Amino acid sequence: MSDRRRFLQTATCAALLGSVGTARALSIKQSMLSRAIPASGEQIPVIGLGTADTFNVSPGDAPAMEPLAQVLDIFTKEGGYLIDTAPSYGQAEAVVGSLLARNGGMRDQYFLATKIGTQGRESAMDQVRQSQKRLGSDKLDLIQIHNLIDTRNQLALLRELKQQGITRYIGITHYTDYAHDELTELVEREKPDFLQVNLSVGARSAEKRLLPACQANGVAVLINRPFQDGALFRQVKGKPLPALAAEIGCTSWAQLFLKFIIGHPAVTAVIPATSKPANMTDNVLAGFGRQPDAALRERIASLLA
Repeated sequence: MSDRRRFLQTATCAALLGSVGTARALSIKQSMLSRAIPASGEQIPVIGLGTADTFNVSPGDAPAMEPLAQVLDIFTKEGGYLIDTAPSYGQAEAVVGSLLARNGGMRDQYFLATKIGTQGRESAMDQVRQSQKRLGSDKLDLIQIHNLIDTRNQLALLRELKQQGITRYIGITHYTDYAHDELTELVEREKPDFLQVNLSVGARSAEKRLLPACQANGVAVLINRPFQDGALFRQVKGKPLPALAAEIGCTSWAQLFLKFIIGHPAVTAVIPATSKPANMTDNVLAGFGRQPDAALRERIASLLA
């Protein structure tokens, strides 16, 4: 992490302490929980920011951009800085780039992750160049092969880009259970720096072989679809928060669902997507305080059984 990033996090947290309640202040005095990227030892916070669907607005649409600016501001002030996006997310990359430029060009404060999702080297390079332009950065922190598209050829390209310093890390992504067997084989054979995959309290297939393979092979793990596209909230609608939530300081179902994920030892960070400032405020709290151990994770899972 750069000295600038550390300074900005410390300064923003300090500024917040005067305007929040005692319990909230205590959570901010602590740093957000972070995990090490096995390939380097670099630490990243456990709550990242996804942009699929939620950031697909016109960068020139001021009313649509305003809540996204608030989301990014809350995320940053709470110590988050990993942002995950992709060319296939409509205008999301351009929106992220516009917001970063609006914030004074504070590119160094963020860990920018994007993807390539196309066949062939030239098409992939076109996507990389477009991502650089939209995000306003020649250097990217993580480029991932999106949904196993042309994986063999694109892995070779990403390794070249890493050697050239265009990206610091390379990864592979998917978002459905049926890809987990192939992903496990790739993790064991190719050992990418990162894997991005789906995991939630209601969809635990990745825990069987894939996450243990990541642990064994030194692969960092980003988790997408933590709420199963909202399905988990529909399952618990109208239900009171269970008493066990207090054991790990959760005050909402969202925090409980996120801490269930963070509690798995293979997980490096989870990347919930939102366009709502209130949801960002809620989500980020899952990165503070006690996290569930294996036994408590099973108790949480049993709530939806």
